[in-house]
Amino acid sequence: MDLSKYHQKRDFDSTTEPKGEIKKSKNELIFVVQKHAASHLHYDFRLEMDGVLKSWAIPKGPSMNPEEKRLAIMVEDHPYDYKDFEGTIPEGNYGAGSVIVWDSGTYALANEQDEGKIANKFKSDLKEGHLSFILKGKKLKGEFALVRLKIKQKNAWLLIKKDDQYASETDVLKKNKSVISGLTLEDIEK
Repeated sequence: MDLSKYHQKRDFDSTTEPKGEIKKSKNELIFVVQKHAASHLHYDFRLEMDGVLKSWAIPKGPSMNPEEKRLAIMVEDHPYDYKDFEGTIPEGNYGAGSVIVWDSGTYALANEQDEGKIANKFKSDLKEGHLSFILKGKKLKGEFALVRLKIKQKNAWLLIKKDDQYASETDVLKKNKSVISGLTLEDIEK
């Protein structure tokens, strides 16, 4: 796991994004979803693994409906400290625009509870292009999968909600406030 691409893309003299370093949660693995009004509105889905946040940009945002598969483009790893980042990335910087923490919580890999084996399973599943995990968030709950598409663009994945007791046709994106500050993107922009 490496933060070099993250650091290369940012000028920390002009952005308040955390420079960060590789570090881990003390207990359960965390996930975070950040709503990001950059050149295009999208949601950044991040799973902690080996001291970084593995990250995917989801243009249409996550869904709790198993019928709605969402495109997820894998991007550079982010530092663990990015999990709490809210604010505005100034114009002229990579990812310029406002960011809120739309959801956060913990996760576990489906069918793997042994902490010692989780990292190896995650890396193996990531390499194979199929991750199954259970989210325990404030908005996103239950089992999901990330599945890499078999096309030339190797960073294209699908985020899929599994059909479980948390599945719903209700649009979860209507819950548009930060789980940290209670602010909307519009509030941050002001």
